[in-house]
Amino acid sequence: MHKPTIQDVARRAGVGVGTVSRVLNNHAAVRATTRDTVLSAISDLKYTPNPHARRIAGGKSYTISVLLPVVTTEFYLRLLDGLERAFQEARYDVAIFPLLDRLRLERYLGSHTLAYQADGLVMVTYNLTQIFQQNYGGSWPHSVPSVLVDAHAEGVDCAYMDNVLGGRLAGEYAASLGGSVYAVWVETELDLLFTTRVFTERRSGFLAALKQAGRQMAGEYVSSFDSLAARNVAVQLLDEAAYPATVFASADLLAGALLDEAQVRGLAVGRELRVIGFDDQPWAQGRGLTTLHQPVEAMGYDAAQLLLSRLAGQRHEPVSHRFEPRLVIRASTTG
Repeated sequence: MHKPTIQDVARRAGVGVGTVSRVLNNHAAVRATTRDTVLSAISDLKYTPNPHARRIAGGKSYTISVLLPVVTTEFYLRLLDGLERAFQEARYDVAIFPLLDRLRLERYLGSHTLAYQADGLVMVTYNLTQIFQQNYGGSWPHSVPSVLVDAHAEGVDCAYMDNVLGGRLAGEYAASLGGSVYAVWVETELDLLFTTRVFTERRSGFLAALKQAGRQMAGEYVSSFDSLAARNVAVQLLDEAAYPATVFASADLLAGALLDEAQVRGLAVGRELRVIGFDDQPWAQGRGLTTLHQPVEAMGYDAAQLLLSRLAGQRHEPVSHRFEPRLVIRASTTG
C-alpha cells in the first residue's frame, strides 16, 4: 500500500511542498485558511511525517528541553501536561531534565550539556540565567531561545502566576473568618542555591491583607515539600493552636496533611479548624478543600506558545504573561 508523502499532501491541498513544511513546523507565516486546508489534507491522507528526515532537512533537532526542580509533584506534572500539549501540537519532542540538587544544576549550567542541544529551553520556577549570574559571576553563555514559567524576570519571555494576589485573596478571606490565624509556608531554599520567590510572594500578600484588616498572625510554620514533613508540621501546629483556628497552607500538599491530622484528632473541619490551601489540585474538590485555584496547565501551554513564536522567527521585546489565581470556597472553611 502506498504510504502518503509530503508531495501527496501538497497536491491534495493545492499548495507547494514548502507550504506543507511550514505548516508542519508551525511557522507563523502561513494564513489560517491555508493552514486549515493543509491540516485537513494531512488528516484525510493519514500522513505521518518522518521525524528523522525532518531533522536532517531542517537542520533542527525538533526537541525542547525542559529544566525543572522535580517531576514528582502534582503541580509540576500538571505544568508538564500544558507544556507537552502545545509542543506536541507543533510536532516538537520534549526532553525533561530535573534539577534535583546542586551538583546536577552545576552540570546543566555547562555550555556543552545535552540540555542545550535542543531548539528551545523552558526554565521552570528557577531562572537559570539569574542563577548563573549570581553564582558564577558572568553572563548567561547559552544562545538557545528560552522561556521562563512559574516565575518572572526581566529580559526573558515568561508566563507566571500572580502569587502576591493569591496570598492577598487568602489573607482577606482568612481575616473574615474570625478565630486565630496561622500559616504554613514551604521552605524556599535548597543547598543555598535553589531559591524561589513563589512562597515569599504568597506570604507578602497574605500578611498585607491581614494588616489591612487589622488582624495579626497567631503563628507561622515552615515545612519542606514532602508528605512526611508536612504531616509533622501539621501535628505541631494543631498541638499549639488556639481554637477555633484558620490555617492558610501555602500549598495543597500542606493543606492535605492538616486535613488528615484533623481527622485523626476528631476536629470539626470548617468549624473548629478552617483550612485554606493553594493550587486546587485534582483531589481538592473531593476533599472539600477551600483553596486558590491556579490555571497551571494553561500557564504551561501559554509558556510553550511564547517559545514556539520565537522558534518561528518572531523578534520583539521580551513578553510577560501574568495569570491570576482565584479563591474556590468549599467545606474546609464553611463546615
